[in-house]
Amino acid sequence: MPVTEGGDQYSVWVGLIYIFNLIVGTGALTIPAAFARAGWGLSTISLVFLAFMSFMNATYVIETMACANAVFKWKRLQFLKRHSIQDNEKSEQTTSNPPAYADLEDPVVCGDSVPSCYYSLDKRMELGEMADLFLSKIARKMFYCTLCVYLYGDLSIYSAAVSKSLTDVVCSKVPSMTNITDWDNIPCFHASEGAFTRIDCYRMALLTFFAAMGPFVFFNVQKTKYLQLFTSGMRWLAFVIMMSMAIHLLIKHGPQGRPPAFDFTGMPTLFAACAYSFMCHHSLPGLISPIRGKSHLGLHLSLDYMLISIFYLLLAFTGAFAFANLNDLYTLNFVPTDNENIFLEIVEYFLALFPVFTLSTSFPIIAITLRNNLQSLFLDTSRLESYNFALRKLIFPIVAVVPPLLLTYFLEDISFLIEFTGFYAGAWVQYLIPTFLVVSARRHCANLLGLGVVNKYKSPFSNVSWAVFVLLWFFICIILVALNTIQKPSDRKIPYLP
Repeated sequence: MPVTEGGDQYSVWVGLIYIFNLIVGTGALTIPAAFARAGWGLSTISLVFLAFMSFMNATYVIETMACANAVFKWKRLQFLKRHSIQDNEKSEQTTSNPPAYADLEDPVVCGDSVPSCYYSLDKRMELGEMADLFLSKIARKMFYCTLCVYLYGDLSIYSAAVSKSLTDVVCSKVPSMTNITDWDNIPCFHASEGAFTRIDCYRMALLTFFAAMGPFVFFNVQKTKYLQLFTSGMRWLAFVIMMSMAIHLLIKHGPQGRPPAFDFTGMPTLFAACAYSFMCHHSLPGLISPIRGKSHLGLHLSLDYMLISIFYLLLAFTGAFAFANLNDLYTLNFVPTDNENIFLEIVEYFLALFPVFTLSTSFPIIAITLRNNLQSLFLDTSRLESYNFALRKLIFPIVAVVPPLLLTYFLEDISFLIEFTGFYAGAWVQYLIPTFLVVSARRHCANLLGLGVVNKYKSPFSNVSWAVFVLLWFFICIILVALNTIQKPSDRKIPYLP
């Protein structure tokens, strides 16, 4: 088994945990309210369909990555051939001394369709490197602009969400007030009048979060293995608690919620809450390249998507029927009314810290993805080791994490960034970019290697009609998001996170 770049490998199950952690974030907490508003029937169909569309584009990313590996190996083979010919001019080649490229296949002599050793997923090829290989100059510029906007936006959203969650836990509860004109300058503790405000606590939490999570960007994603496993357990525990409490209420009091089966007026809100609850495409290359045993990767990935879909549906169904009124952020439905109950008090704090558990694992992965793509934009990744240490190991990690830190330090209200990044830039990253990449990669590899060399990682949705369908779905997505955006402010339900 070839060793991937960037360190140790891990099993396919660990890789699926990474993908699960990246997909299932606090955005899942906005699904129950939108689910109830659009109706359980329409919401179920929409959620399953969105999972299918996301999975399809994930297979496009995998196929494109295999094509990029094939191009890299083909270029290496040509390089070895040229040097071998030059050596033959100096010294006669003998049968006991075969050329260095003899163990590699030649696409010219591939007759019938056979599995190709060209196509693999061993070398990590980020989306930026794939864009450099397969897209035109203008398309590459559009790609990098969109991807960087999305990733920088994600990092800003995650850091602000974690810091606000920690502030809500640490500071005293704000009394129910209808007109709070200066929320930031409210004392963090009732006893300290103006000495230590909520904005001070927020900024301290923000700096602490970056101090804890920022160093991971200097390493590879494999270094976050134990952090991923720990927070994955915390994440499952939080969701199990919410589902168990909702089921308990259903058994004890019966269904309190009466969601309709179909309510198409709630479709824009449902889509805004659910469309990017399956997003992982931007970080998929860095997560799958270290996996050992990728022969059934597509099947394993489909199981991951099925598990996440069932997970979302259980959370949404139990919440929609257990509560007569659902908060936009589902955890707010579990704030206990009896503060003397120690168990409920513990549950309250645990659920309040849910964004901290979920986003602390996603932040390093997204930051590493941004760092790698910035390197692909400004450096020649084929000779990365030739650059000096500071440029390779220090500059790009700092460039990846400092802008989100500065933005969220001075501007904690990033609701516009949530909407623009999660919806519009996210639609490009999830739908358009994988589709354009895979179509261009197929054409490029067919011309380079010939039609007889088979890509064993080829997407099952390889017919061009599927690509056309994705493009049509992209425009439908934009229309639905625009409809949600132009609703009255009192009716809009912008997800907490994309």
